[in-house]
Amino acid sequence: MIDDLVMRATFAGAGLSLATGPLGAFVVWRRMAYFGDATAHAAILGVALALALDLPITLGTLVVALAMALTVAGLASRGWGMDTTLGVLSHSALAFGLVAVSWFPGVRTDLSAWLFGDILTVGQNDLWLIWGGAALVAALLIWRWQALLTATLNEELAHASGISPARERLVLVVALAVVVAVALKVVGALLIAAMLIIPAASARWLSRSPESMALLAVAIGMVATALGLQLSLWQDTPAGPSIIVAAAGLFALCGLASRLRG
Repeated sequence: MIDDLVMRATFAGAGLSLATGPLGAFVVWRRMAYFGDATAHAAILGVALALALDLPITLGTLVVALAMALTVAGLASRGWGMDTTLGVLSHSALAFGLVAVSWFPGVRTDLSAWLFGDILTVGQNDLWLIWGGAALVAALLIWRWQALLTATLNEELAHASGISPARERLVLVVALAVVVAVALKVVGALLIAAMLIIPAASARWLSRSPESMALLAVAIGMVATALGLQLSLWQDTPAGPSIIVAAAGLFALCGLASRLRG
């Protein structure tokens, strides 16, 4: 029974890594870490709305995460000071979500599952959802890869090449919202941004091209999932945070390997 739980959890983490690897690379390149936090924190509000309206949790989190991402992207395009704006939106969305969820007594005891994930409870339907969402994100990023790279490198160059930076920003916004929706059960709202950033930042130490960084980030995410689950079983620690701890350890190892390599 435990072997089945671990196997499903490992497949869930691998599917999530398929999306967070390349998307996390763009989050690192564009310095969108706080953007990812704001979108992920809004997912808790999506949970509350889904419960209130008797909708699927994934649908509620997707709608709210997308709304938050579009709001932040719209404010950024208008020149708002994003550090303060993102801080206000991120923490406000999380607080509103926590207050709203507390109105449902049956959910209070399970609140940690939404905040930190509960990957060991992933079922067969959840696996289809995670892999379907991850495949959608991966396909979207592969389709727009060159345009996204150009817009990330230089917006003036993108305009000169007939590429709309605003459109490519929208692609990333949609991809981020989908990842948040499918990742909520795996690592939780508070750790989604870490799963996006840490494997990509680790891969940057060892990569020589954007493509190799994205692929290596996928691999590091999968390894971190496997190691984190083993740590969780060995030390009886929460699975979601254990995965992030494993990812942080891999980041340190990649940094050390990069320095030794020179």
